[in-house]
Parts: sequence; C-alpha cells; structure tokens
Amino acid sequence: MKNEFIERHLNMNRRKFLSQLSLGVGSLALGSLLIPDIFGKGAAAEDAAFIPGMPHFAPKAKRIIYLFQNGAPSQLETFDYKPKLRQMMGQELPASIRMGQRLTGMTSAQTSFPLVGSYYDFKQYGESRAWVSDLFPHTAKVVDDICIVKSMFTEAINHDPALTFFQTGAQQGNRASFGSWMSYGLGSENKNLPAFCVLLSRGKGNGQGVYSKLWSNGFLDSIHQGVQFSSGENPVLYLNNPEGIDMANRRQMLDQLAALNDQSYKEFGDPEINTKIQQYEMAYRMQTAVPELTDLSKESDDIIKLYGPNCLVPGTFAANCLLARKLSESGVRFIQLYHQGWDQHGNLPNEMAGQARDVDQASAALITDLKQRGLLDETLVIWGGEFGRTNFCQGKMTADNYGRDHHPRCFSIWMAGGGVKPGVYGETDEFGYNIIKDPVHVHDFHATVLHLMGLDHEKLTFKHQGRRYRLTDVAGKVIPGLMA
Repeated sequence: MKNEFIERHLNMNRRKFLSQLSLGVGSLALGSLLIPDIFGKGAAAEDAAFIPGMPHFAPKAKRIIYLFQNGAPSQLETFDYKPKLRQMMGQELPASIRMGQRLTGMTSAQTSFPLVGSYYDFKQYGESRAWVSDLFPHTAKVVDDICIVKSMFTEAINHDPALTFFQTGAQQGNRASFGSWMSYGLGSENKNLPAFCVLLSRGKGNGQGVYSKLWSNGFLDSIHQGVQFSSGENPVLYLNNPEGIDMANRRQMLDQLAALNDQSYKEFGDPEINTKIQQYEMAYRMQTAVPELTDLSKESDDIIKLYGPNCLVPGTFAANCLLARKLSESGVRFIQLYHQGWDQHGNLPNEMAGQARDVDQASAALITDLKQRGLLDETLVIWGGEFGRTNFCQGKMTADNYGRDHHPRCFSIWMAGGGVKPGVYGETDEFGYNIIKDPVHVHDFHATVLHLMGLDHEKLTFKHQGRRYRLTDVAGKVIPGLMA
C-alpha cells in the first residue's frame, strides 16, 4: 500500500500537484497534522485527484452537528403550513394529487384517505416570514439564522432503508456512514479526540431504533468509525484503565503492543494492523480529554438557562446538544445526534407535543450558543428526519386525534451556519403532498453538505472491490440556492 501510494503521487508533475491542492504547500503541513501518517503507511488514497485530509477547495464550514430526528417528524406539524388541509378536513385526498403513489403495508388496506390538517397553529416569523408551528416557539426565535428546506424527497418509504440512506448514501447496509466519509476526507482538528462522535437520546413517543451500522466505517479504515458516547458513568466504554493500571503502565503496554503490531504489519501488510495502533493511541489520548469535555458542571448559569434544565441530565437531547457544542468547539469534525421517538402513526397531536418539548429549546439554544461564540459561521447544523408524513389520516380520525403514515415525496428539514443561506427553500403543493418548486434529493443534500465542507462529492472516492465508491453513489448535484 505504501509503495503504491508513493508511486502514484510521484507520477504527478509539479504543476498538477500544486493545482490539485489549490491551497498551496502549506496544506501539506496541515494535512500531516490532521492525519499524521498521510504520507506514510496509514495513507489510503486511491486516486491522484484526492489526498485524505485535504479539502478540494476552500471550505465554508469546518465542522458538522447533525441533529437527526429519528422516526420522521411530520412536516405538516412543523414547518410546512397547509391551511387547505384544515378547510378540507375529512374529505378524500384527490386521486389527481396522489397519482397512484405506493403505500406502506400499514395503510395499503385503507379504503378511505381523509385529509387532516394540523392540530397546531402556525405563525410567520423573522425577515423571511417563514411559517413555524406553535410546537416550536424557540426555533421560531432563531428563524432568521436557519434555512428551512421544504422540498426534500427520497425513494425509501420505510424507516430502515430511509434512515440508512440518509446516513450512508445507500439503502442497503455495509456502506461507510456520512461521518466516516468526513473523517476520511478531512481528518480531525484535534489529535486527542476522534473525528466522528455519536450521541443518542430517546423521547417518549414511538421510537424506531438506531443501530451501529449507521455510524459504521463500512469499507473505510476502522479508524473512521463513529465513537459512541454513553450517558452512563463512563461516557466512552472501555476507555478507563483497569484497576491496578496507571498511565505509565498503559504507556509502556501500548509501546510494546505497537512494536508487536508493527512487526506483524511488516510480515503480513494488512493496513488494519496500523489502524489498530492508531485506535489504541487515540484511546490513550482520550483518557485525558474526554472526562473534561463531558463535565457539564462548569457551564455558566446563563448557558444552563439557555439550553434548559434537562441539559444537566445525561442522555437527554438537551445534554447532548450542549455536549455537541463542546465537542465541536474542541475540533471534532462530525457530531451525530439521534433523537428517537418521532414515529406518530397514531396519537400524533399528543406525542409530537412531547417530542417538540424535548428538542425545540435545545436545538435553538445550540444555534444561539454557537453564534454568540463566533462559531456558527464555521459550524454547519442540520435538523431533520428520514422522510415526511402523509396529509391523510392513518387509522381513526377525531377532531383532536389522528395519525400520519410515511411519506417520501416531500418533507422538511432545516440547516444553519456553515455557509448556508437563511430563509425558505423549496415549495410543496397546497395539499402538502408533492413538490412544485426546487426539489432536493438525498444525494443532492449530501453533495451540497460536502461542498460546504470543501469537498467535491465526485472526487471524494474510495476504491473497494474494484469499484470507486462515494457518498453520493453515481448521482447528486450541489444546490447553489442553499448556499450564502
């Protein structure tokens, strides 16, 4: 691997080399800090057009905090106001609007599809006059800092493939996750912390589970796998030294282990051996960095008030948002939050109210906190789920209770900071069923986020089993209208 890497890059002439780096010779020094063995035995570049740790062009954002709302919050109760649904409450969804769209197994037996408007009122806020549900009063206060994208769409109609699609760019498993691609492409800004961290929380609503394949490194080196933080006494499992082992003993053990692994690498040439050495060293450095980072007791009263009292309860969405800010501030490249409980097939008005209370204040607080620290411009924050919800009722409908099934044709997310243009992007029809302006596919979303991070989605590739893979597969286009 080492010889192939050097040979490929020696074959580049000086003009091509400097033009591809675009940021100049200084990028070499930066890359060697972000990925220490970029020019050594741990490098994994497969094309002369890409060197890990080097952006393709000047980035607008340096880090990402992704607040994933697992289970798919209804766009019709959040950010896509449709008064016509209230006017036509109980009437059948017109066939000309549905156009024979396939249904899930949960509503395929329904013979009637009565329209149902939002139980909650909407109001307009900010200079953009964006419509925001009464469920999200805190988000409404920061509406001028966010871009509400109303025209997201996907092909997947069930949770597992839709969630996997958003997180890996493919509906099947065994692919590298979004955060792993970021780690591979850009490395870490802090040698004492992983480039990709994962935080989990759960609401009281019906929850679709999350699983480790969503933060898997897939075919990339395992150093790029997401590191999951827990809400227990030990935020990162197996990080602490066993009883009777101190840091000096640990250092000596790791040095001896590295020597044995290095000998094995010379004999077998397996790159995963070097990856294991890197992981051991990262764990050693994290032993000092993680306890201080995860200690929220030193946060000021103003910050506690901003995020709400739940931010001091480990494992809550609010606590994870505050921790995400600290991780991002410390140079972690990609922080992935999952908040479970958004699967409202029934009892939607009650369950969504609880879910919104879990996330609204902390999500808005994260934007405010980053902004007042001067970090929002370089931090991209994303909020949203895996698909949308139907405009017709699933199951029994009453005046104050109903449910909504899965709807991949249109849904809403929001983005903030990191070069995103605030406002409202895209539009759906008056029934909230089809996109009529500026559609954004999942691949387009990925391509745009990569662009904001200084990466060309067509050049960020990894050769595996004879094929060059990328996050956007063979599709995706950058959406200029989303960028400032």
